[in-house]
Amino acid sequence: MTRSLFVLLAFLAALFGPRHSTEAADPQLETFPVFPAGMDGVTLYRIPGMVVTPKGTVLAYVEARRNTKADWGEIEVHLRRSIDGGKSWLPPQKIAHQGERIEGNPRKATGGEREQTVNNPVMIVDAVTGSIEMLYCINYARCFSMRSLDDGVSWSAPIEITATFEPFRSKYPWTVIATGPGHGVQMPNGRLIVPIWLAYGKNGAHAPSAAATIYSDDHGKSWRAGDLVFPNEGEFGNPNETMVTVRHSGDCLLVNRNVSKPNRKLVSISPDGARNWSTPQFQSELWEPICMASIATYRPKSGVILYSAPRTVGVDATGKEIPAGRGKREKLTIQWSEDDGKTWPHSKLLVDGPSAYSDLAVLPDGTILCLYEGNGDVEIKRLNWEWLQAKSLSESH
Repeated sequence: MTRSLFVLLAFLAALFGPRHSTEAADPQLETFPVFPAGMDGVTLYRIPGMVVTPKGTVLAYVEARRNTKADWGEIEVHLRRSIDGGKSWLPPQKIAHQGERIEGNPRKATGGEREQTVNNPVMIVDAVTGSIEMLYCINYARCFSMRSLDDGVSWSAPIEITATFEPFRSKYPWTVIATGPGHGVQMPNGRLIVPIWLAYGKNGAHAPSAAATIYSDDHGKSWRAGDLVFPNEGEFGNPNETMVTVRHSGDCLLVNRNVSKPNRKLVSISPDGARNWSTPQFQSELWEPICMASIATYRPKSGVILYSAPRTVGVDATGKEIPAGRGKREKLTIQWSEDDGKTWPHSKLLVDGPSAYSDLAVLPDGTILCLYEGNGDVEIKRLNWEWLQAKSLSESH
C-alpha cells in the first residue's frame, strides 16, 4: 500500500466511521459545566476550543485569565478531558507554556513587564498518527507548538515556530500574531491547517488586522505560511479570528470574523487549505456581531455543516442595522447548511441569554458538542440531530 493511499484511507476512516444508528432518536439537549469562573483561583476562563481524539476522548481547552478579564495579563492555557462524551470532566491541567517564562505586556503602563500572556490555543487531531498537535502564542508575539501522543494526558516540550509567520511581513509588517482560536483541521492528503490572524498597528494592538492560514505537511514537525486569505482592503474591515472545516467535497472552508459595513461573516474556499483561495465573499445568512464563530462538518449526514455564533448584529434605537456595528453577545444559535456551506437556511436558538465565543465538535456516534462562553462560565451543550430538527424542546440538565 502506498503512503498516499494509506493516508487517504486513514483519513476517511477517522471521518466517516463509526456511525450512529439509523433509527430515529428522541431529541436531546443537555448542559454540563466545564470551566466555571473562579475554579482554581482563576478570575475568568475564555476563548474555548475543543477536539475529539480518534479514541473518542473530548479535549476542551481555554485561556485561564488569572487576575483579570482582559485579553492581556497573566494568562495560562488549561485543559480538561472527558472520556464519556462531555458529560463529566477530569481535573484541569495547565498545559502551556511549560518552557521558560516569557514576560512582557506592552499594553500596560506598569506591571506588564512581569506578566506572561499565553493566548489563542488551537488543537488539531492527526488521524494518521493519532497525535494531537497544539499551537499557541505568547504575548501575541511568538508562536509555539506541542504534541500529545496519549490523548492529551501529557505533552511534549514546546518548540518555537514564530518564523512561520515571517513571510506575511512582505504584505503586513505585523506587531501581533495569533492562532485560531478554536481548532484546526486535517485535509484528505494528511495536511494540517490552522487559521491565523495578524495585526500591524501599535505594539500590542489588535487592529488593523488581516487573516490567513499556516499548514504542516509532515504531521506538525514543521509549519509553513499559506497565502493571505482575508486582506484588510476595500470593503473588508479588519479580518481576524477565523474558523475552518473540511467540507464533504474535500476542500477547505474558512469563516472569518471582521468589522465591515455589511455586518456579515466573510467566507473563502481552497482546494488545499493553503493556496488558491476563492475571492472572499460576505455570507448573507451568517450575521456578524463581531464575535468568534465556529464551524464543523457533520459527517453522519452528507453535505451538512454546522455553525455556532451569537445571532445578533449592531442596531440603532429603531432596530436598523448599524454599518460595522457591534452586536450583543447573546442568543447563541446553531445554524446548518445542507449543501456544503453554500447556503445556511436553518437555525435554532441554543442559548437565549449571554453567550459569546464557542467551538463545535462531533462525537463518533453523531452527538454534537458545543463548548461556549456563557454568563461568566464555559459550559458544554450536548445535542443531537433530532433536537435540531424538533420545533421545540424543554432542555434537560
